[in-house]
Amino acid sequence: MIRRLFCLLWIALSTGTHAAPPAVDLAVGMYRVKAEVARTQSARMTGLMHRTEMPADAGMLFVFPQVQTHCMWMRNTLIPLSVAFIDAQGVVINIADMTPHDETSHCATRPARYALETNAGWFASRKLTAGAKVAGLERIPAPE
Repeated sequence: MIRRLFCLLWIALSTGTHAAPPAVDLAVGMYRVKAEVARTQSARMTGLMHRTEMPADAGMLFVFPQVQTHCMWMRNTLIPLSVAFIDAQGVVINIADMTPHDETSHCATRPARYALETNAGWFASRKLTAGAKVAGLERIPAPE
């Protein structure tokens, strides 16, 4: 029985199956993104690891308990991503493109409350840059 449970767990993890965190609709400039909300330490640590795809207008919003210079990396992440660091007022601080499996730190250039990961090039293809406003953050529960 234990061996069978282990095998089922291994299959679930190896296929990228996950329990998705709750999602919220955000507007970045005039564009919409449906973002899963990572507001717990566990969800922030797991992020988008082991996923093989993500819908075009989807992402993950990391909600940090402290406003500080947060950094992201791509350990065990299979899809290329862009990350926008966002301040407490919902203004994009800076955007970085990240490569799968790369453990290079990509950091906010000043203290941030949030980080929004999307498919690589999502921000650039919409001509969104630092200074863009993110709406909908007021509906996000406080981080745990």
